[in-house]
Amino acid sequence: MELHSIYGPSLLDKGWVPAPRYLLRRQLILNCLRQHRTGDVLEVGCGPGVLLYELAVDGWNCSALEQSLAALEIARDLHSQPGHAEIYEQEQKGWAEKFDWLLAMEVLEHIEDDYGALLEWRNWLKPDGRILLSVPAHEKKWNNTDIWAGHYRRYERENLIRIFEESGYHVEKVMSYGFPVSNIIEPIRAFHHGRLLKQTISPEQRVSKKKNTDQSGVSRTLEKRLYPFYSNAIASLFMKTAFRIQNKFLDTDLGTGYIVQAKRVEK
Repeated sequence: MELHSIYGPSLLDKGWVPAPRYLLRRQLILNCLRQHRTGDVLEVGCGPGVLLYELAVDGWNCSALEQSLAALEIARDLHSQPGHAEIYEQEQKGWAEKFDWLLAMEVLEHIEDDYGALLEWRNWLKPDGRILLSVPAHEKKWNNTDIWAGHYRRYERENLIRIFEESGYHVEKVMSYGFPVSNIIEPIRAFHHGRLLKQTISPEQRVSKKKNTDQSGVSRTLEKRLYPFYSNAIASLFMKTAFRIQNKFLDTDLGTGYIVQAKRVEK
């Protein structure tokens, strides 16, 4: 593992580096959580477990649920030391009303029954627990990256708020993140993933959302090649500027994704 002063951990030996869109999301997530006292946190779909690594260092008691075998291997290796996250492949006994926070970053769009998932996750939260979740925004922006990653949908703000309220949450904030950097990068990623769909992915996998989901959290074929360029000193300063710019547009719908913070309420 290597630790970048602005971007946090990267796992170059495992082929995982933080993508720009991840970095834009990470900045907001860490800001949100650092405004609250530490406690028990569960991340659903933790991928390589890098975000939880940072939270464990901050003092959170971390657990994770991850079903991709490729991601599990990396996450368990990263969290092999005492005091880091416990990584599970299946729900554990004793999770009912256990967690102060549940995180699910770029996960809900991979689940066919998103309403059912939110209901299940709600049961794992303490009565005053919170969920922090990110999803891709705007159905009209559907592209080859969504197909490559195994998405079922993208979300609009109104529909996102509605499904949270119907499944037993009070939405505290919805942030539109990524503008403008992610908007510039997204067509490039879609072009790259379109080429992958044609060249390296079988017709069977092209329609297998499970297989595509499993590899989407750890595959960084484009970012791995570009990371030396966007992680240097000059590019890092540019990214810090991008963090400040996106903060000015969180209440708009201009970004490529939404981050939702919501609190469990009794029905």
